[in-house]
Amino acid sequence: MTRNRLNILQVSTADRGGGAERIAMNLHERYIARGHLATLAVGRKTGNDPHVVEIPNRRSRNAWARAWAGVSYQLHTHEHRLGSTRPLRTAADAVGRPKAWLDEQLGCEHYGFPGTKQLTGLAAQEPDLIHLHNLHGGYFDLRQLPQLSRNAPIFITLHDAWMLSGHCAHSLGCDRWRTGCGGCPALGTYPAVKRDATSRNWRRKRDIYANSRVYLTAPSKWLLDKAKRSILAPAIQGSRVIPNGVDLKVFCPGDQAGARHRLALPENAYVILFAANGIRRSDFKDFQTLREAVRQVGDSVADRPVLCVALGEAGETQEIGGARIRFVAPQSDPDVVADYYRAADVYAHAAKEDTFPTTVIEAMACGTPVVASEVGGIPEQVSHGQTGMLAAPGDPALFGAYLTMLLKNPELRRSFAQESVKVAVQRFGLDTHVELNLAWYELVVWNVQSEQTRIAA
Repeated sequence: MTRNRLNILQVSTADRGGGAERIAMNLHERYIARGHLATLAVGRKTGNDPHVVEIPNRRSRNAWARAWAGVSYQLHTHEHRLGSTRPLRTAADAVGRPKAWLDEQLGCEHYGFPGTKQLTGLAAQEPDLIHLHNLHGGYFDLRQLPQLSRNAPIFITLHDAWMLSGHCAHSLGCDRWRTGCGGCPALGTYPAVKRDATSRNWRRKRDIYANSRVYLTAPSKWLLDKAKRSILAPAIQGSRVIPNGVDLKVFCPGDQAGARHRLALPENAYVILFAANGIRRSDFKDFQTLREAVRQVGDSVADRPVLCVALGEAGETQEIGGARIRFVAPQSDPDVVADYYRAADVYAHAAKEDTFPTTVIEAMACGTPVVASEVGGIPEQVSHGQTGMLAAPGDPALFGAYLTMLLKNPELRRSFAQESVKVAVQRFGLDTHVELNLAWYELVVWNVQSEQTRIAA
């Protein structure tokens, strides 16, 4: 098929943030570099890319809501003089947007984001397609999905399972998402709700999807299969597994000693790396298993100090048995992040559930062997015994044993590293990710336009 210039509108929570936001931004930048018209519409914009636009939710609200938003802003601006104004700001927000406040108190997912109606007008021209990423995060009106899908082909990349459930981004073994939710055993799981309105939330989503048409992609077969068994299934017009990709010019093997010097990490220590946003606060990562596994490694390995770097949360260094855990704040510079992978002997990814963690493929691309929990889409990234080791979730003894085995066996680490880099180049490059998306866009857009021409004739 001849490569056509496409007008691509993507929608994401923010232009900077976690893995899902980075993926959308990476695609956006590559589409522009390849000559496509590309716009990234976000709930929160912090950068200065002129092709990234903020969805106008605030200015699209009525005068009452805007006035009270101004009060809240002024309170925040003068907080240094008044002291904490959080209770007053919360009250101002509740008065300005009473429906949002009531929904929050009742546990109902709030969809009152009026800027969503203006999405198609945010692109420089009428978009050929709209590609939606994470839709939770307080910025998108899911009720607009049916109308959007009538305006242009809608592609959705699932980064988690929120669209399938009554509130949670991952169900953590609960099967209520299949039958209607309700009686939720984990209201505090992200995105948390105050009361159990999960059955109502589930039904609202089901009714929205029944009138929508979407082309669904997920980075793992595990999540795509789950979606096909969910309330989203009737809306799916086509689906593909498209693995996420990373920039192989940034995430690539390099000198370990040089990386440790730049990061001020000890040269003579065994270094274990774990990277995630909010390591100890995450509902889906498993810091307790990691912590216990690291303690076990520290007690088992005596020839060198053991240091675990927890990248993604600031905090005091912890002494745990014969090992230390050093907490490092999130890093925005990809080159610095790549240095952390190169500096590590092993990358450890303990999780309760995970879709297709970008950190795992970043580690593989840098030639860092992986020990990870065998959950979600991770077995589609890591081949047990070839590129890393997979442990049962919540099993710190086995996790620690695998870490110890790799640290004590440099030949095995080298073998895993070589195979990991090979797999990353073959499957997980950003260019591959871009090509797979563009090829599918073109096929769907061509089919839709051909059908429209046939009907018009």
